[in-house]
Amino acid sequence: MSADGANAGPSGGLPGSGAAGGRPVGASGGGARSAASADEASRAAADVAPSGVAADPASSGAAPDPDPSAADPDPASSEAATSAGASEAAGEGAPAPVIAGAGPVVRPGERATVRLRDGGAEEPPRYAPEWLQLRESADAAGRAEELLDPLRLRLPGRTGVVVHDLGCGTGSMGRWLAPRLDGAQHWILHDRDPYLLHFAAAASPRSAADGSRVTVETRRGDVARLTADALAGASLVTASALLDVLTREEVATLADACTGAGCPALLTLSVAGRVELTPADPLDAEIAEAFNAHQRRGGLLGPDAVTVTCEAFAERGATVQVSPSPWQLGPDEAALTEQWLRGWVGAAVEQRPDLRDRADRYLRDRLAACAAGELRAVVHHSDLLALPRPTRGTS
Repeated sequence: MSADGANAGPSGGLPGSGAAGGRPVGASGGGARSAASADEASRAAADVAPSGVAADPASSGAAPDPDPSAADPDPASSEAATSAGASEAAGEGAPAPVIAGAGPVVRPGERATVRLRDGGAEEPPRYAPEWLQLRESADAAGRAEELLDPLRLRLPGRTGVVVHDLGCGTGSMGRWLAPRLDGAQHWILHDRDPYLLHFAAAASPRSAADGSRVTVETRRGDVARLTADALAGASLVTASALLDVLTREEVATLADACTGAGCPALLTLSVAGRVELTPADPLDAEIAEAFNAHQRRGGLLGPDAVTVTCEAFAERGATVQVSPSPWQLGPDEAALTEQWLRGWVGAAVEQRPDLRDRADRYLRDRLAACAAGELRAVVHHSDLLALPRPTRGTS
């Protein structure tokens, strides 16, 4: 997302995408898993117990490719997938609707994913696993490692670390952070979607930087209902690309929970509202402005998220540090750039239909430059570290 649209992605026709924080379905970003990979995911997920029993310490290097045909125990998710797929199929090639804050409607056979809150049937899916997989390497390269030193000073030493990862998706935060921290770690992965939790558990890291054991449990839950009591005993709260799909009230709830528990929060990859494209095009600024407006639909924070979150934590006595975490996209990231462009432009047109004719030309030219290896993009994000005052029982 961002005007920056790092969280945007394709749908159909002139592709649509999510605004604030959405992760698109990208046909080029996923694919059917091999039988071996599916078996590994099933075995690993079966070893994760909701009561906190550790997953089997079998190693897994990266997130398994999502299996669009896997059974979903969540009827709401299944309903969303069916509805979204039918919507695009009915369009016969027409542009699919853009889901504010979510990424595009899923294609037939693809999966709807996490819902942010219990908003009823109108609440759109938030993440598509194909998109999460496609963007993971760019996310990892962009994350602000300089925030880890002040974080380490607040984490417990020999007693071990308990990390709550909110909206974990396929678990990319754990794969990045756990190997960078010393000491035993227990990760509690939160998501509304059991399908994503399955893959996050299967691909979770099993050892810390110093070889200490990393264990995992999964919980289905809603970030909008997080409380300090739910974080009792927590050492750290993490999230990736979450803040910009929250409202001001939900950010206040998050800040209340973390500061009430005296728990640091590492909240990464929030959109900054800026994109730099090389070579430049006269339409860049208009597309960016329209996309940013789209991100703010429905009261979502979009590119205002980091400012609002900093204020919320500071008002509650926390020390806050912010560092840039941009995507740097070049020829080696062409598949990601293509999907991002489709979503970025599609959301802008959804916001401003009068842009459509010029945007058609713009998108064709940008995709051609991308395919030729001539396009560079810097999609700006920010990482935020909030350090609340310790409370009794916290480090």
